[in-house]
Amino acid sequence: MNSYNYSKQGKVLLRSLELSQYTSRAFADACRQAGVRQSMSAIGSSADNALAESFNATFKRETLQDRKHWSSEREARLDAFRWLHRYNTRRRHSRLGYRSPIAYETVSETTSTTLAPAA
Repeated sequence: MNSYNYSKQGKVLLRSLELSQYTSRAFADACRQAGVRQSMSAIGSSADNALAESFNATFKRETLQDRKHWSSEREARLDAFRWLHRYNTRRRHSRLGYRSPIAYETVSETTSTTLAPAA
């Protein structure tokens, strides 16, 4: 599984498992040219990819819990899409100051972050 983390500065971090196609020189060059920084997670270590693990746990808890089956693949996909849309646009996240990810990114884009000069 891959996860993509987007920073406030618009940079992308690709976090992937240690699979051979993601460790090749050609793939590393392509990432570098696209401005994507790679990060490899150790196999079997969920701590290395805590963000994706937390997201997956939330998805399972809020969407799959108490749900035995869907009548079709389309219905399952629609449920997943509805949840993802709500997660990004309406669901408040404590880590984001109780704002949705979309609201947080909108505020972050309009607010410039400047570090104080070193003393």
